[in-house]
Amino acid sequence: MSQLLKIDFISDISCPWCAIGLAALQQALERLPAAVPVSLRLQPFELAPELPPGGQDLGEMLTRKYGSTPEQQAAMQATIRQRGAEVGFEFAPEGRDRIYLTLNAHRLLHWAGTEHPERQLALKQALLLACHRDCLPMDADDVLLNATEAAGLDRERAMEILAGDEFTQEVRKLETFYRQAGVNSVPTMVVNDRYVITGSRPVEQLEQALTHIAATAPDA
Repeated sequence: MSQLLKIDFISDISCPWCAIGLAALQQALERLPAAVPVSLRLQPFELAPELPPGGQDLGEMLTRKYGSTPEQQAAMQATIRQRGAEVGFEFAPEGRDRIYLTLNAHRLLHWAGTEHPERQLALKQALLLACHRDCLPMDADDVLLNATEAAGLDRERAMEILAGDEFTQEVRKLETFYRQAGVNSVPTMVVNDRYVITGSRPVEQLEQALTHIAATAPDA
């Protein structure tokens, strides 16, 4: 009997490689035998928690943080669009021009994962499309609420969460836990609390790794 695959997918909404990595993971999971049980939980990680309200110019942030030039950024955007197309994720042709705080998005994702786990993935997908395909401001309540509704979650309940600080401590605690555990880049996948897969891997690599883990991991 195959071992349960408990997958914690650690990522940020603002990260294009996380969108690619999640799409690749979904395709890899679809290729696994039906007998392999899977539990997927989406975990928070803010790449830029220091951003001001209204966000920051993305090019300026990338230059400040990584020292990249506009030419290097344009080349990377082309690579991202190509990799996205390979796994069926659509990026805006012109790319994004701003990056925003994502704490509120993670708060809603934590709510979904806690109270409506069957809807968490749909919410994540809606948020990623709003960010990377539609280039919407991801710190705007209406954007988050529309994604919530698109995922089949209750808009009124989401409004209550956004109006206060519900789930903020839980999100911060998880982020601290993963950083202290050594996660410093995303996407990162932790399988069965033991196996770590970093970066956006091709579908075939993920399929092979997950198949091996399911076949060889000891029972919990």
